[in-house]
Formats: sequence, structure tokens, C-alpha cells
Amino acid sequence: MDGDATVVGGGLSGLVAAARLADAGADVTLLERRPEVGGRVRTETVDGFTLDRGFQVLFTGYPAVERELGSDGVDDLDLRRFAPGATICRPGSRAVLADPIRDPRHALASLRNDEVSFSDKFRTLALRYDLDRRNESDFFSGPDASIREYLRDWGFADDYLANFVEPFYGGITLDRTLSTSKQVFEYTFRAMSRGAIGVPAAGMAALPEALADRARSAGVEIRTDAAVESVRAAGGGRLPFRGGASAGRAVVELEDGSTRESDAVVVAASPPEARELTGVDAIPTEGVPNVTGWYALPADAAPDAGSRILLNAAGESPNAVVPMSTVAPEYAPDGRALLAATFLGDGPLHRPADALRDDVRDALRAWFPEGDFADLETVDVHRIRFAQFAQPPGVHAALPDTDDPEGPVVLAGDYTEWSSIQGAMESGRTAAEAARTYL
Repeated sequence: MDGDATVVGGGLSGLVAAARLADAGADVTLLERRPEVGGRVRTETVDGFTLDRGFQVLFTGYPAVERELGSDGVDDLDLRRFAPGATICRPGSRAVLADPIRDPRHALASLRNDEVSFSDKFRTLALRYDLDRRNESDFFSGPDASIREYLRDWGFADDYLANFVEPFYGGITLDRTLSTSKQVFEYTFRAMSRGAIGVPAAGMAALPEALADRARSAGVEIRTDAAVESVRAAGGGRLPFRGGASAGRAVVELEDGSTRESDAVVVAASPPEARELTGVDAIPTEGVPNVTGWYALPADAAPDAGSRILLNAAGESPNAVVPMSTVAPEYAPDGRALLAATFLGDGPLHRPADALRDDVRDALRAWFPEGDFADLETVDVHRIRFAQFAQPPGVHAALPDTDDPEGPVVLAGDYTEWSSIQGAMESGRTAAEAARTYL
């Protein structure tokens, strides 16, 4: 295939789109405004600790992950896996809720868990069986409802929702009220049933780095520190184009005054930037916030939590505590332990770091009365105002299509699918297919 393409944005969707266009024979340049690729999936090192930008994990059950990296590429990520399930915590009590199929060693402990009734444990298995039989294309179509309504229709008790689903899915959807679309619940629940949850030993940034390596191998030129000012039709005029596919080539103008003319442009920028560049009003710009606190303490003072997420069943601050260095020892220097704590809603965006740390310390002392957490210290706090776009029931039917912009311009971003790593990577594949029609 002859032709050239420009990809605006080096997040997961942009990297996938660029690699696929290059594989098809196009001359591809990717422009990323930051010094590194990755978009919202980033990792930093602070005082020897590995901190992902907000608590993020990789679901190996996402089809796009193996499709884009291959099984060898997934193996190269060197994933450190969480134990299936979670530990439900309240003052003086910790109860394991494991997956009896994927973690049969803890099936008995899970059966004895009195935070969830036997009938709800049985319903969970029935729900798993039902979702596992679904076709991939069925999940984001048809009637929608909130997660709470959906699970109540299945017959789950309010205790099950309050003790397990609210804090667990609060961490996935950043919405402890369970007012998010049931479609997100269904898809992620099946992904967890089919695969593991983990983090690369080197941090979540290893995922976009692997995609970037694949793109470069395919021939993509990746330019960082290259912020884009506008996308317009060749010969003048900003978007929207006039004339559809017959509008000819497109020009990308960078903030440094340089330009690049291409047969096709893939806009894979953040939602506000993508809306500004393309004029597509259907791009969602209402974000859901998340605050992640990272905490360190001596390794011998770490809570004996195994490699499961600790869910706060008795309160909302923090929503959950994650034993990161137990799951991935590489995340902490020798002799130290690293915990991540998630806080939901707008309030934590403005609370002092010391107050957040004190909430985590108080929760740990309540859950582990035998422990001493006086030395718990803050490593960093990530306050992210737009961690996901809001996903109430019905939102996915109203999301923009990849080819909504006029002219030889297409969209790539999870906001064309659903807010997730799977959605971002899938959108990159779809955008590349759409862009090929202009080459």
C-alpha cells in the first residue's frame, strides 16, 4: 500500500493504529506532545519505588492485548499476578473471597466467608457461566442498566453488593455507587474469569513501551515533544472538512510552526484535545477522578495480606489498599514495602496528603490489629481529575464513531469504545482500518 499517515497522540490507541498502518505499507509518523509515549499509562520512579500513574492493572483476558503483542510479547512483559479474588476487610475482620475455579487452594476459605452468602456465591458462578458463553460483539449493544440494577435483577443481596461489589468495582469503574453501565461490569467480569490481573515487573509503562517497539519495528517514526496545534484540509481551513472522503489530503500543524501533510490523519489525543482538533462534539469530556496514594514502610512491618487487594467494606476512605510490593517485589527497594491506596470521588482531590495517609494507617490498624503501622509514610499522591470518561447506562451507544470527522481524518481512543486498556487498543485497530480507505 502506498500513502502516508500521521498519528496524533502516542497513547495505547495511537501506538496500535500507527503499527497497523505501517504493517499495511504506509509511511507513518506518530506525534506525541509529551517526552514519552503512553498517554494515561505511565510509570515513574520515586526514591527507588516504582509508581504507576494512578493504580492501574492489566487484564490478560483482554483480547486486544495478545492480538497486538502476541503471546511472546505478553510473556516479555514479565507480569506479576494478583491472586484471584479479594480480601474483604472491616475492623477486626478479614475474609478471603477467592475464585474457586482459578484458585482452588483457597476455595474452602472462600466458602467459609460469611461476608457473602452461599446463595450469592452460587449466583456468582452462574453469572460467570452465562457471561463466558457470550459473543464478543454482544457486550456493548442492546438494553443497558446500572451495575446495581443488573445485579439486583440477578438476585444478588444488598450485603453482597455492599461488602464486595461496591469496593471491588469501585476500583475498576471509579464509582462505588455502582451507577456505571452494566456493560462494563459484564465485560470485565468475563475478562477476570478468563485471565489474570497483573502488572509488569517494570511497571505499567512497559505496555506502551512494548507497543512503541512494535511500531518502530514496523517502520513508524515516533516523534516526542511534538505538540499539535491544528488539523486542517490541505489548501486551507480547519476542521470540519467539506466534501467527505473527496476532500483530499490533510495538514497537521505543530505548535512549533512546522507542518506535515498526509493522506490520512489519526487523531488519538485525549478527549478534550481530540474534540478541539476535530470538532466532533460527541467525544465525551466529562471525566471521573481518582486519587492514588503510594505508601512505604519497613518490609517487616508490612501487613500480611498475600497478593490480594484489600477491600474496605466498612468505609470509603480508602476504597481499597493494594500490597504492590507483595505482588511485584520489583516495585520497592530491598527492605521496604510499597502499598497503593485508592480514593474515589472529588473530595480526595483536595484533601491534604497527610489526611489521606492517616486514613490508610487507621484502616490498616483496624484490619490488622496485630500490626504496627506507625512508620507508614507517603511516597507520592497522584490526583487525577480525568482518569476515565464517565460511563453511565446508555453512554456507549452515544459515543462517536471512528470515522465521524470529515475528510481523511479518523478518531482513535477509548472514547470510541469504552474506557479501558481493551477499549483503547481496540480503537487503534478500528482506526487503522478506517484510515486505510484514504491511502
